[in-house]
Amino acid sequence: MYYFQTTHSYCMKLSLFLFLFLSIITLSSSSCLSTIPNTELRYLVREPKILAKAPPLIILLHGWGSNEDDLFSLANNLPDQFLVVSARGPINVGPKSYGWYHLDLSTGKIIYNKTEAELARITIIQFLQNLKSKHPYNASQVYLFGFSQGAIMSLSVALTRPDLIKGIAVMSGQLLEEIKPILKKGRALNNLRIFISHGSNDHVLSINQARNGVKFLIKNNLYPEYHEYPEPHTISHAMFQDMLQWLNKK
Repeated sequence: MYYFQTTHSYCMKLSLFLFLFLSIITLSSSSCLSTIPNTELRYLVREPKILAKAPPLIILLHGWGSNEDDLFSLANNLPDQFLVVSARGPINVGPKSYGWYHLDLSTGKIIYNKTEAELARITIIQFLQNLKSKHPYNASQVYLFGFSQGAIMSLSVALTRPDLIKGIAVMSGQLLEEIKPILKKGRALNNLRIFISHGSNDHVLSINQARNGVKFLIKNNLYPEYHEYPEPHTISHAMFQDMLQWLNKK
């Protein structure tokens, strides 16, 4: 099966080598435990191919150990009317490798830095608000497209600030427990569009994480378009095509 560059070169290395290697670096270096710096995020831009004063916006959020180039490889496959922005995570975890918060795998389980995850959520919200002064966009048509850790951040931002987000594409992610009690209920949340894809053979983030997240969303009157695939921790061609069909629905 054909995989996009992000799935083959990044995702498999993430789950088998880079994911472990970078986590060991994180644990061995005390300097890596500093909080997220209060700076603007670096990013790449694909201008809309259909000119408009205020185009709809898609923000791409990469996974742990990657960078803004990874998901940006998909930018030209996204609908022409969108302004596409691919953001770099604020934490440097290695050469050309970034994340949204640190991970600890020393116990054999993924333990994440909760403080950094919350700071990352706030940073993305600030980034979204600051971006408009440089790249005017339609504030009522903002989508987040995230993979792995970027998918986790997409959920965290959208569920707590649905007034800023129209829809999210959650690719191989999960819902953090800390987000559940601060869910921003109301009309904006009820109108949030959600697409979730996950591989049943994902050994980085279990398929049960996705299923449990969907159950929580349904309990809160949110009904995501949910797809499972016989895939590992990846974005396959089928996943991406299903996401595009969802994105193009009115």
